[in-house]
Amino acid sequence: MYAVIESGGKQYRVAIGETVRVERIAAEVGHDVTLEQVLLIADDTGVRVGTPRLAETVTARVEAHGRGEKIRIFKTRRRKHFRKHAGHRQDYTELKILTIAGRGDAAQV
Repeated sequence: MYAVIESGGKQYRVAIGETVRVERIAAEVGHDVTLEQVLLIADDTGVRVGTPRLAETVTARVEAHGRGEKIRIFKTRRRKHFRKHAGHRQDYTELKILTIAGRGDAAQV
């Protein structure tokens, strides 16, 4: 069983027991969060696709917060002696997927 969720403008394929890194969520470590932006659920009965979303939810536990690798940005313009350096580190939240609930049933870890 797996689901496709949307978080932070990106889509993630998640399954029960997996750990996934999403954009920073305002929740404390150890607390459970409910992800309501479920786009697709696939299980042994078939695939359910939302138009655009399903009414089911995915529950996850916040494992950690952190920052990703630094991305180096270098811009230049030819023949103009223009150079510009920048960098970026994206904040993330690490989630452990606990349940994927649908149609009244919930699959537990």
